[in-house]
Amino acid sequence: MYFMALALDYDGTIACEGIVTTETINALIAIKASGRKLIMVTGRQLDDLKQVFNRFDLFDLIVAENGALLYTPQTENQRILAEPPPEQFLEELYDCGISPLRKGKVIIETQEPQEIKVLEVIRDMGLALEIVFNKGAVMILPSGVNKATGLTATLKELGLSMHNVIGIGDAENDHTFLRKVGIGMAVSNAIEAVKQSLGLVTSGAYGKGVEEVIGQLLKDENVFVAKMRNKISVGTDGNDSFDLNPVDRVLIAGNSGIGKSTLSTALTEKMAANGFQFCIFDPEGDYEKLENALGVGGVKLAPIQEQVIELLQDPAHNVVVNTLGVDLNDRPSFFVQLAPKLLSLKASTGRPHWLIIDEAHHLIPAAQNHISVPLPKEGTILITVHPDEIAADALKTLTIIIALGPQALTILEKVSQIIGEPLPSSSIKAPSDNEVLIWQRLPISIIKTIKPDKPKQQHKRHTRKYAEGDLSDEFCFYFRGPKDALNLRVQNLMIFLQIAEGVDDETWMHHLRRKDYSDWFRVHIKDDNLADAAARIENDRSLSAIQSKHAIADLIKKRYTAPASAKNL
Repeated sequence: MYFMALALDYDGTIACEGIVTTETINALIAIKASGRKLIMVTGRQLDDLKQVFNRFDLFDLIVAENGALLYTPQTENQRILAEPPPEQFLEELYDCGISPLRKGKVIIETQEPQEIKVLEVIRDMGLALEIVFNKGAVMILPSGVNKATGLTATLKELGLSMHNVIGIGDAENDHTFLRKVGIGMAVSNAIEAVKQSLGLVTSGAYGKGVEEVIGQLLKDENVFVAKMRNKISVGTDGNDSFDLNPVDRVLIAGNSGIGKSTLSTALTEKMAANGFQFCIFDPEGDYEKLENALGVGGVKLAPIQEQVIELLQDPAHNVVVNTLGVDLNDRPSFFVQLAPKLLSLKASTGRPHWLIIDEAHHLIPAAQNHISVPLPKEGTILITVHPDEIAADALKTLTIIIALGPQALTILEKVSQIIGEPLPSSSIKAPSDNEVLIWQRLPISIIKTIKPDKPKQQHKRHTRKYAEGDLSDEFCFYFRGPKDALNLRVQNLMIFLQIAEGVDDETWMHHLRRKDYSDWFRVHIKDDNLADAAARIENDRSLSAIQSKHAIADLIKKRYTAPASAKNL
């Protein structure tokens, strides 16, 4: 379930001439029974609303006075969200003969064309007040207070995000909150400006329109997901943008160092900019310096799962779960323990909107007969070097596969074979260096060549991972010697220094002459500068074994000092 709440205006939306029909009441009961929240967002004063509507019990919270008052029906608690205008202001309005005039906890109301006199009083008194129109009504409120600010406070109390809300309204004062929610809709009787602005209009008027939305939402909410305004752009094909929907299940695959992390970094920037919450499971510390996110765990500090969930309770927090401090063999089991907690949070709040899983082939391996790790039905991004090593059941749920590098077409073919679904075209060309192949499986199967957007922040590989982390077997260096008599595993640069100091000269020179050191630094440590400097040492035939050892050791020590205490949470 993606849409967790409905935010509804009262007059002109669920009510016609102040009355809500039995059919609309039954629709509201049905949507509540689905587990979703109901929020009323009205310009009415609370006492006035109580006189015409007796089903407050259907709503979790009511935003009254056009965003200035928050009311909890279950406890009857009222929370004022803005400072009321001074009493002298009301007296001045009376003295000017403005009528009618009604005052709420914060709001002051009159009718057109009294706004001209009201503006004169506001100007003369130098007050920070605004006028909001609502089909002939003139509402006076503190600056910046509107239905959107009231709904924001409401969702914070409920632990929900604007993206997971469908809003329905009909008038000028509904514009602010309808433009903020995931889907904003107008009933067919709405004023023309609102209908044109939103572009999404119900067939029915008043409560019939609300009933229509509720019926479709209960039947298939994906109809609404496709209409969401905010999406995540991957890049363009030169003309059109290719976007991810928040219900997509995505695979990003390509060779090591080909740009997978750069692409995912660009995506997180757009998620943060658009208010989508993300959580990255980061087994190797590649996202430690990521902007717009809080880090939990580090190279010497295992992440605390309860802290991850606590941070994600706030929709404003994005989280990177860094498991460098967890033994390599224990990282999959750590993920197995954390995943159900993330799913439980998502089931109750719709967040995090995106779960990004790096090194997915380690965490969801194909060796399993079935997926033992529960994954969200929507908003998942798997990142891997080896898509064929991911459980087939997980691959079959994908809606989008993004393949990078010279092996992009091969990657799509492998996925196609595993899931048993042919590629939509046999004449696919390999992408250029600045392009990726995207196979969109749903709603129709199609392959596109896209130039992905670049991140604004420079993606920085995590140096402490390579200095003291525990690299996986495929990235380790092995001192074997000329006759393969040894098998000394090196999982990071500090261990490289220790073992290099102890290996015999023949073994050291064997790898030096083969240029194995510079190759490892370039391909698996991702440090071209270190690799270039090491290559110069490898090419210098005048250096003895001990001299070349010391020279390469000095390079590593200068570039990779001992890691400081983990600064992450």
